[in-house]
Amino acid sequence: MLGIHPLRKVLSVLILLGLISAWAQPAAGQGSRLSLIRDAEIEHIIRQYAEPIFQAAGINAASVDIYLVNDPRPNAFVAGGLNLFVTTGLLIQAKGADQLLGVIAHETGHMAGGHLARGQEQLENARKTAIISALLGVAAAVAAGDAGAGAAVISGGQQVAERTFLAYSRGMESAADQAATTYLDTLGYSAEGMLSFFEQLEDQEVLEQSRQTEYVRTHPLTRDRIDFIRRHVSLSPNSGQELPVRYHDWFDRIQAKLIGFLQPQAALQRMPDNGGIADRYGRAIARYRRGDLQGALAAIDSLLAAEPENPFFHELKGQMLLEGGDPAAARSSYVRAAELYPGESTILVPLAQTMLASGGPADLEAAVTHLRRAIASPRGATPLAWRLLATAYGRRGEMGLAAVALAEEALAKGDNETARQQADRAIRELPEGSAGWLLAQDVRRAAGG
Repeated sequence: MLGIHPLRKVLSVLILLGLISAWAQPAAGQGSRLSLIRDAEIEHIIRQYAEPIFQAAGINAASVDIYLVNDPRPNAFVAGGLNLFVTTGLLIQAKGADQLLGVIAHETGHMAGGHLARGQEQLENARKTAIISALLGVAAAVAAGDAGAGAAVISGGQQVAERTFLAYSRGMESAADQAATTYLDTLGYSAEGMLSFFEQLEDQEVLEQSRQTEYVRTHPLTRDRIDFIRRHVSLSPNSGQELPVRYHDWFDRIQAKLIGFLQPQAALQRMPDNGGIADRYGRAIARYRRGDLQGALAAIDSLLAAEPENPFFHELKGQMLLEGGDPAAARSSYVRAAELYPGESTILVPLAQTMLASGGPADLEAAVTHLRRAIASPRGATPLAWRLLATAYGRRGEMGLAAVALAEEALAKGDNETARQQADRAIRELPEGSAGWLLAQDVRRAAGG
């Protein structure tokens, strides 16, 4: 029995450490399970909100990547370098643009404060404390002939490790709050939205962890933090200042779009048919999601009549037509969207798809050009883009290059076996030393070859 109980306690320590890691770094703890979505319009709007804040923090805005996480739980976090993650739940449940700006400012405080690197160091210290306690616990149990003695030492070590890490994390949260209010002041924005968001979450702190929102679990909220922001709001000359009207309009469109796609019935119930642009936008999407393609197209045409230069309305119409089985009709919408918002991979890839559907030689060449451009852009090298490029190369009779593209597609999906097979095929068929041959070699190595 002396050999069994300490081992169980060591395992419990490892479990504790895993929980701390997941709590401390959502991306690290959940990275393999994150469901990321791409939406050019929402990403563009969030960047419009965030770039002035990044600049106020002294961060190069171009170096920050913004990711949308399809998760109904409200949360935002930074991880893995300058990467900002925002959940759909936060965007849907936030009460306004001022709350979203407050959250972005807070997360920017983490980035500017170097909290990611420092958090890693503190987490490692917590690991060491708990592991040392586990080893001491085993030794104490053996020396005393009492498994309970070892358990007491290990339990004490666990508590020290957890208290040390959580205290440090709360300190980082307070520092990020202070930085956020500074950025907002610099830009002439009020911190009232930040305060109202935290006040919404205030009661969560007294709940057991399983009932807390995701934001509170990953951002420990304390009375001192709320009191600090409340004092700041009471003293700031920016309190009561309104945000630019376009900020509210952008926010309304984000919410309408997400609710239309993710909660179509709610959109139809809550958004009036004769409402503003955002309401009509949400209803058009909801109609499409509910299978009313003709009603959705009529609604989007009405929006395009109001805003003919809006690339995202053209993109949505193209999506409706393409997914509705009419790539020829979708093509003109995607062409216009690409003209108005050039270089965006989420527009270029379906545009290429409509061109491949036509089968013409000129369209085939244009599709290859669009796909190469999309793949070369940030986060544009998706499995679908590689699959379509493989199709285009195959139609041109370039089977070696088609194999490279299929290898890249498999690698992007995590199918290393298929990636190796296609890379080997490409290596056999392509001239040694050519760009495609070298790329196939790279894929082979990445796939474990």
